[in-house]
Amino acid sequence: MNTYRIAVIAGDGIGREVIPAGMEVLTMAASQGGFACEFAELPWGCDYYLAHGRMLDAGGIEQVFGYDAIYLGAIGDPRVPDHISARELILPLRQQLRQYVNLRPMRLLPGIVSPLAGRSAADIDMVCVRENSEGEYLGLGGRVHAGTPEETAVQTSVFTRRAIERIARYGFRLAQGRPRKLLASATKSNALPHTLVLWDEVVADVAREFPDVTFRKYHVDALAARMITHPQTLDVVLASNLFGDILTDIGSAISGSLGVAPGGNINPDRTTPSMFEPIHGSAPDIAGKGIANPIAAIWAGAMMLDHLGERAAHDRILRAIERVVGDERVRTPDLGGRATTREMTEAVTQALGA
Repeated sequence: MNTYRIAVIAGDGIGREVIPAGMEVLTMAASQGGFACEFAELPWGCDYYLAHGRMLDAGGIEQVFGYDAIYLGAIGDPRVPDHISARELILPLRQQLRQYVNLRPMRLLPGIVSPLAGRSAADIDMVCVRENSEGEYLGLGGRVHAGTPEETAVQTSVFTRRAIERIARYGFRLAQGRPRKLLASATKSNALPHTLVLWDEVVADVAREFPDVTFRKYHVDALAARMITHPQTLDVVLASNLFGDILTDIGSAISGSLGVAPGGNINPDRTTPSMFEPIHGSAPDIAGKGIANPIAAIWAGAMMLDHLGERAAHDRILRAIERVVGDERVRTPDLGGRATTREMTEAVTQALGA
């Protein structure tokens, strides 16, 4: 029997509520599928920072190398500046573990009403392939003349041919395996004539390797508008780190709720563990109330099983999610209902066992 060792970083806020829900569903799916998930919980996050002055253990990233995957809840706390919580935990994990693909499904599930009038599940079914290792989030730059009228900040984005090629190939291969075989590349080369022109050139070169995929580039502002006005025309969206971050929040919003949106940080080479997470953040306004929607965390866990080679378990969990959401009887507040995290989790486990 296969046993997968999974490092769990529940993190902060509602991460501590939705990740246990996901672990419960994963454990049940594993027992049905004849494999096991062995969880090791790591207490990293903002509370750890407040107690120790750092977001994770010294040598913490080296600790996770021995795991098969990482299951992340949420990072963020009003008491800790965002640039500390992100730059000292999430971004180092993504970059040092070479998780160069950020994969985010953007899909309207049956039974959820999109804020876009008249749209059905058939109209909103996209996935964003976001470059996750460089671009605008690499962290190069600095500030000088602090506190004076001449204070200046410089942030340098870095785009390399190698990174663009590998993310583009991942995106085109994904599009090749989807029914519509469409890929839209986000750019802004009309205003950024160095980094994004290189992006356009390399993506166009890679596109020639995939003649069966219909490829089109869009300026990112036009693509954001198209996600609102014509979402049915989009399938795989290929984007840089910053553009992908913004576009996927639009995709989650039109899908009805951030509470159902999962994400994966993938190392396709499998030389280090990949990391899977809901994208909703720590939501301090509802933390501790027991009303957070666990669907995104459960779906992220299903993505993790798929990455580990347990596709059948992934499919069973997705069918259970679809059954619960489509039934419309159990709804957390973000979906217009009054159900608790516990009630939604129980509904999914019952559907999984049906």
